[in-house]
Formats: sequence, structure tokens, C-alpha cells
Amino acid sequence: MERCEVLVVGGGLAGLACARGLAAAGCDTILLDQKRALGERVHTTGIFVRRTLEDFDLPDDCLGPPVRDVVLYSPDRRALRLSSPHDEFRVGRMAELYQHQRAAAEELGARAFTGHRFLAAERSAGGVDAEVEVAGPLAAGSPRRRRIRARFVIGADGARSRVAASLGLDRNRAFLIGAEDVLPSALRGEPPVMHCFLDPELAPGYLAWVVDDGHEAHVGVAGHPGRFRPLAALARFRASLAGLVPLAARPIERRGGRIPVGGLLARIADPRALLVGDAAGAVSPLTAGGLDPCLRQSRLAVQVVRAWLGAGQRDAIDAYQAPALRRRFRGRMLLRRGYSRIEARAGVELAFAALRAPFFSSVAARVFFGRGSFPDLDLARLLEEAGGGRGRLLAGARAWLTSRSSGPCSAPPATPAAGRSTR
Repeated sequence: MERCEVLVVGGGLAGLACARGLAAAGCDTILLDQKRALGERVHTTGIFVRRTLEDFDLPDDCLGPPVRDVVLYSPDRRALRLSSPHDEFRVGRMAELYQHQRAAAEELGARAFTGHRFLAAERSAGGVDAEVEVAGPLAAGSPRRRRIRARFVIGADGARSRVAASLGLDRNRAFLIGAEDVLPSALRGEPPVMHCFLDPELAPGYLAWVVDDGHEAHVGVAGHPGRFRPLAALARFRASLAGLVPLAARPIERRGGRIPVGGLLARIADPRALLVGDAAGAVSPLTAGGLDPCLRQSRLAVQVVRAWLGAGQRDAIDAYQAPALRRRFRGRMLLRRGYSRIEARAGVELAFAALRAPFFSSVAARVFFGRGSFPDLDLARLLEEAGGGRGRLLAGARAWLTSRSSGPCSAPPATPAAGRSTR
């Protein structure tokens, strides 16, 4: 049986960020992913917003050229152009980025088990026992299934999390479903533009898009699962772009998947596990953007795991799923529900006409270029907001987190003892 302090399930951006952060802190960490190569079957367009690019150290050679302009289209293809003086977006080369982040985590001491599918987990006296299945060929005599014992598990395994299902944490219930083709760029020196198409028949409840940054073009649709067929809608959308947006003929790859849009889930942590990224519902319900929330939540998750396993700060687990974080999504949830109810093209045309008014066009610019996302809160601040009789815990957490740039997760627990609530 393999043993570790923290088992991170899922080798996407959230899982990689957690594995890297924990390994940097000295935690004995295993990263588990069912794909044999992390760049296989990418499920995201990979659009990074300006706030993410400013706040996180992403390798420049894994990012495409910057995009400053967005063009919105009504169902009848009336256009509204939004421009920013800043570099607002860059499209990640996600396969290369995943490999880069994996290498960085391994260099810090994390162990990456790719080609290993998480099957189930159960709590034990020493933590969590996970059962995994090895994909592909095996050496003679090697078992197909193996077990990993960890003190703590992080579920970064996507919108339909097996970790959440196994360990009784909340699961996403509201989704969009999307499909996307990645093609060679068709630009010939023009500045890159993000094209967004609002059409309730083509992409009910969401939108269709084209992003060509001069390196690659991403052409996709997403909407409510019960109201459209993604691949048929994608084919119809691509055909409709003739004469409007130049596209190369043959795709490089096809992507697709589910996007959780129900907001941050309520129960995403307990003393043995926590969820992060799509698994936790950390996706903007309005824009369906998840890369910035997952990186911010992953950074917080690393602090929480270190405080809990290393210093016995039980309230760190409670703070991670504080209602203050969920409230951040309420306004976006209302806007999502309102837009989802518009099923007639005429209704979207009417709303689009209103966007031409200065006030509403500024609102649209704020949606695309604004800096609101997952709140950038650290653990000490969350504990402080919780207030009450937690002053001593707050002081201990703040001192421990700020005084130790590294150190094993298995550092001796602080008083009160691990696993005991101080409420």
C-alpha cells in the first residue's frame, strides 16, 4: 500500500496547483490522474483573464498572444464591439501548461501517478484509504488495483467528482454542457478578437464563441443539456460563420465537457477531505469562467490543509466553506437564471438592443473586463471574519502561516487537538 500525507485526485489546473503548493510546504503529496498524459482530452478552452495573469506566475511560453477586443453578436448577427486599453485575455496552451506544472510539482517532491483512475475511498483511523485502478499495460505480476492511504484527500476531479461521491461531500447538480473544436489560426496579421454569439436556439442558456489569437482558433458552443445537442449545434455554428469569421477547415482536436453553474457548493470540506475547482462548484455562474476561481481556491486550500494537518487548526476546515464565499456568487446566480429563461430569439434581440445604450454597454464591458471573481481571501482573513471566540485560533493560524514558508504537513498539532472543534 502506498502512503502519503495528502492525496490530490485530478491533474487539471486546480489539482496541479494544490500538489505544487503542498509539495513546496514539505507535504508528502501524491497527485493522481486517470489520463496517462495530463495533456490528453483537455476539457477547457483555457481563457485566462487579466486578474489571473497579474496575480499568478504562469509561464509565458504556455500562453497565447493577448486579446483586448470582444465582439458580441445578436441572433440576427448584429454586432457590438467592446474594447479595453488592457491585455484582457490570453488563451493557455493547456497541454503544455499541465506538463509544466506537473514538472514543477515533481521537482518540489510531489509524486505523480498518471494512468491511475480513482475508484472509491473510505475513512479509516489514520485518514482515508483510496482504491485506484491502473490503466494500460502492467508489468508481470503487478495488480490492476492498488490502495493508497492518505491523511487527507483533495478532490480536484472535475464537475462530477468521485471524491465527493465517495466521501459524502456535496455534488454539483446544475450544469452547462459544451463542445469545442481547436483549429489552426486563420488570422493574417489582424489583432486577435474574442467573438461571442448570443442565440437561445444555437446555445440555450449560454453562448457560442470564436477566439483566434493568431496561434490557434477555438470555436465552441455551450448550453443547457436538455435543450440542445452540442455536436450538432457546433456543426451548425461553424457552418454559419462563413463570410463572417475566417476559419481553417480541419480541426486539430475536439474538446467538450460539463461546466458546473450552480455556484459554490455548501459542504466542500471535512476533517478528511476537501473539494477544489469544478468539483467544489468554483465557477462563475454567469460567465462559466473557472480558471481564476480554481487557482484562488487552490491557494486557499493549501493554506487550509497546512493549518489543519500541520497545526491542528480545526476551524480552518470550517472557514474553507464559509457562507461569505458563497454569497459572492448570488448576484451572478440571479443574472444566470434571468438569462436562462430567455428562450425566444426576439427576447435576446430586444435585450441586445438595450446593450447599445451607454449604461448597459458599460455593464457588458464590466462582465467581460471586470476584475470580480472568486474572492481573494486568505485563511487568516476568513477566520477573522468568522469572529466570535476564535481569537486565539486566529492568532495561531496567522502566526503559523506567516512564520513558515515551508515545513512538513505533519508538524506537531497545536492546541486544541486535531479533530476537535472549538465552537
